[in-house]
Amino acid sequence: MMQEFNSLTGGCMCGAVRYSINSAPEFVIQCFCRDCQLATGTGHTTVVGVLDENFRVDGAPKTYTTTGDTGGKVVRHFCGTCGSRLFTSGDLPGPLRMVQSGTLDDPNRVTPQAAVYLGKAAHWDKVDPDLPQFEGMYPLEQPPQEVGIKPAPGASPR
Repeated sequence: MMQEFNSLTGGCMCGAVRYSINSAPEFVIQCFCRDCQLATGTGHTTVVGVLDENFRVDGAPKTYTTTGDTGGKVVRHFCGTCGSRLFTSGDLPGPLRMVQSGTLDDPNRVTPQAAVYLGKAAHWDKVDPDLPQFEGMYPLEQPPQEVGIKPAPGASPR
């Protein structure tokens, strides 16, 4: 039985960019890759994966594009006024947006389901031992449930 989902909202620190998510997340993952460390200034980031069609942005975020470890484009979207990093798009996630969980109005509405790129983790950053853990990205060719990742609350099974 699928849980009822109420939309998620969030935005930047100054309020110039706001967003809404009108469907349950596809996943919530902690990423320990070096790219995320540099982009956040800490050991990892927690991202909420949402389909493009369920994500709406009000305001005009600025972007910064890099090349990820897969060779694809990674586009970071942030507020040009206060600098808050809001979400990421790019070649690998395709129709998904990776929303920074800390920018949600209530970040406690989501819970990480897995930790990825632990091979790049800083020795001082800790991982919840109950989460499925992967040295790199989990095998994208397999449904997340097949590699031990539980669906996000309210998400439709694939």
